[in-house]
Amino acid sequence: MTENNRISSIDIMRGLTLVLMLFVNDLHMSGVPAWLGHRAADFDGMGLADWVFPGFLFMVGMAIPFSVGNRITKGDDSFSIAKHIIIRSVSLLIIGVLMLNSGRVNPEFTGMSKNLWALLMYTGVFLVWNKYIENDRNFFSIAGLRLVGIALLVALVFKFNSGKIENNGSLITSWWGILGLIGWGYLVSALIYLALRNNILNTVVAVMFFLAVNILSKLDLLNFLNPVKPILGVIIEGNVPLIVLSGLLTTLILKKYSGSNFRMAIMIIVGMGILSVAAGLFLRNWFIISKIQATPSWGLLCNGISMLLFALLYWIIDVKKHIRWSFFLKPAGENSLTTYLAPDIVYYLIWSTGIPVLFYKQSGAPLIVIAGSIVWALLMVGITALLVKFNIKLKL
Repeated sequence: MTENNRISSIDIMRGLTLVLMLFVNDLHMSGVPAWLGHRAADFDGMGLADWVFPGFLFMVGMAIPFSVGNRITKGDDSFSIAKHIIIRSVSLLIIGVLMLNSGRVNPEFTGMSKNLWALLMYTGVFLVWNKYIENDRNFFSIAGLRLVGIALLVALVFKFNSGKIENNGSLITSWWGILGLIGWGYLVSALIYLALRNNILNTVVAVMFFLAVNILSKLDLLNFLNPVKPILGVIIEGNVPLIVLSGLLTTLILKKYSGSNFRMAIMIIVGMGILSVAAGLFLRNWFIISKIQATPSWGLLCNGISMLLFALLYWIIDVKKHIRWSFFLKPAGENSLTTYLAPDIVYYLIWSTGIPVLFYKQSGAPLIVIAGSIVWALLMVGITALLVKFNIKLKL
């Protein structure tokens, strides 16, 4: 299988995880079954929401052999590819930190409302990272739009003030936000792929290394690295790289065994999934299953679920060619960053106007709350598809 031979089930599963992410993020949990939401940090167990984000991280890893592999096939040298990986990762970190701080805006000290600051911030993000249709005639126009976006973001950063003592009221990195976590996971995994290429055995070693790091971190045996944790904490904890690299490994299996030997690929992935679930349950003897604590038991369980689900989707979509049912997931899968950011923009617009669009959240009937969040998630995918038609889509 060549680097360009895209596997449809990867896009579909990425779209599925995004739609579920929009659903659980919107879900008002009062009266809704607990298994749909996030479990508390000290609770030994997980709900649907506790799998969704690691499911997306897993898909980030699955895409790496294609995105980086395409550049290798085109003849790009390792330095230019590494530079692209770093720029992409830093972009995710920047957007993640801006999103993380949007809820910390103090209107009195900042001089504008949270809603206005956030809407201007997202405007800047789209101006800078939009995938423009470039040609010789519009080079300066596009460069101008990007410079306006950069100037807007810089101005917002300097204007930002949380009104708190922490960090003198300026931006915090804290846990980097969702996109920041993706950025760190992508950075580590993409650079490892660049070094190891399609070597499955060495990639297994990399996966096991970060599993060991995750275990050692949760046993407080890596505390000597505390001085650098404020910056490199995501890597030192090991959990995020473990999940992303597991997705990467799954794609390497597909690249080796798909095609005429697709049954072997499915059997290996299912076997890895079962082994991962079993390992997660085994480690439960020492580490509770907790997303908030990012325990190795939770990470392995999520990996196992992702592998088993992907094997099923691969069989249905790429082997049996039953793909028409998944049409509503395609826009989200192909434009994941746009799909993820679009709901926040709509939220801030709704909150700014005060229009009771989210009325279902106040309902005491669980079915209405759940149905409302399902409609919301699908509507956001529709908005993404509409934005793409107008050439508004983010590309890092």
